[in-house]
Amino acid sequence: MSTELALLGSIGKLLNAGLGFEATLRGVVERLRTGLGAEAAVVWLRDAGGARFRAIASPEGDGLAPVESLAGLPKPPAGTVRVPLAQDGETMGVLEVRFPPAREDGAPVEVLAQFLAPWVAAAELSADLAHEVAIQSREIDEQRRFTGLIIDSLPVGLYVVDREYRIQAWNRKRETGTQGLQRGDVMGRPVFEVLTRNPAAELRAGFDRVFETGELLQEEHEVSRGGETRWYRITKIPMRLEGDAVTHVITIGEDVTESKLSQARALQSEKLAAIGQLAAGIMHEINNPLATIAACVAASEARLEEFAGGPRAAVQEYLRMIEKEVDRCTQIIDGLLDFSRPKGRAKQRVVLNAVVEDALFLLKHHKRFAQLVVTRELDPHLPPSEANPEQLVQVLMALMLNAVDAMEAGGRLTLRTGRRRARPDEVFVQVEDTGTGIPRSERSKIFEPFYTTKPQGKGTGLGLSVAYGLVVEHRGRIEVDSQPGRGTTFTVVLPASAEP
Repeated sequence: MSTELALLGSIGKLLNAGLGFEATLRGVVERLRTGLGAEAAVVWLRDAGGARFRAIASPEGDGLAPVESLAGLPKPPAGTVRVPLAQDGETMGVLEVRFPPAREDGAPVEVLAQFLAPWVAAAELSADLAHEVAIQSREIDEQRRFTGLIIDSLPVGLYVVDREYRIQAWNRKRETGTQGLQRGDVMGRPVFEVLTRNPAAELRAGFDRVFETGELLQEEHEVSRGGETRWYRITKIPMRLEGDAVTHVITIGEDVTESKLSQARALQSEKLAAIGQLAAGIMHEINNPLATIAACVAASEARLEEFAGGPRAAVQEYLRMIEKEVDRCTQIIDGLLDFSRPKGRAKQRVVLNAVVEDALFLLKHHKRFAQLVVTRELDPHLPPSEANPEQLVQVLMALMLNAVDAMEAGGRLTLRTGRRRARPDEVFVQVEDTGTGIPRSERSKIFEPFYTTKPQGKGTGLGLSVAYGLVVEHRGRIEVDSQPGRGTTFTVVLPASAEP
């Protein structure tokens, strides 16, 4: 019995040695062989998956094939004692010891099995827990990576700050934004050190409002960069990790320039439609009295022979003034007619280069054109567009006359045609001048009827409005880019004709 107690003591020390699980079992088997005089010993243990049993420290080495159940263990040689390693009614494996023919004693083996079973069960539980923790860790890592990819794929800039105003998240759109700050350079830093375009006090006030009220905050900012104006919608969203207190603020920045421009174009179209309805209602009423005035002028001129001397000259001067104003009113009405009810003229395949040449031919005798340098940059491979050439000539003449008026002391007028790089299905013609430019505050008004910056009597304010309506009728648009003191570029964009 003393031998068995000594063996148990040595095995107990071995179990507490902190070795690896399998290394410890190999040590136990070796102690069994030396302490009990066994010829061989082996432990069959259940795999971590729990489906099969494999041999550890067998006489044949660890090459024994795993078995699906303990019932499938190979038949033991004579003198072999097998004792289950059971804990709380569950069998984790089998302790197998083979004695020489002179000795066959299973009692020590049973004691050892009872001694080993709790340790094996605990080790197996630890292994299962470690396996489960590893699986859950991988799942958490995959979920975190998936969430990160979603955030990075958003078409808006996103960042998150905590209560200390330190940046805790910074998505890919922010990295490629206007400031181009990389995630590794901003994480953990105070947001005021990173976003320096806005005053720190203004940024702090926005975050504090969300932290204190827990309400969503939305603002729009206008940003000018390189002569271009863009609009951004900034949304600050409260975030709560636990409880009711706001712990973080999510900030989303969205470029809404195109939406703003679309709204402005829609508003402009509504204005033009309203003016068109007004013009259609009044032009006939105005035409009738104008016709009467013109007839009276003609009749008065016929009777001038009855006057002699000074009175005749005075009356004739007054008649000339009346006639001039009647002609001016008639021009306004004609413009309103074109504006309110565009003529649905037949369209044909037209190359913008030919339209440019036709418009220049009509305007080349204009006395102000002699003071300008006219440059053509026409794309020789330009595809045609379905359009009415006379109406397009009218549009270009309006744009070129405006350009001439903007260059009072001479300058350069450039006519340019081409195909849009981003939209190969569109063609364009540009009228570029080096004149005084258009102030930013006036750009939204230039297509409004009757709006003009020219002196009284120099223009009706209908030229650009009529041009706008004609281009829209051609399913196109007019874009304007202007820098005060440097000039203006009007771009007429039209759909290209489908290939024949």
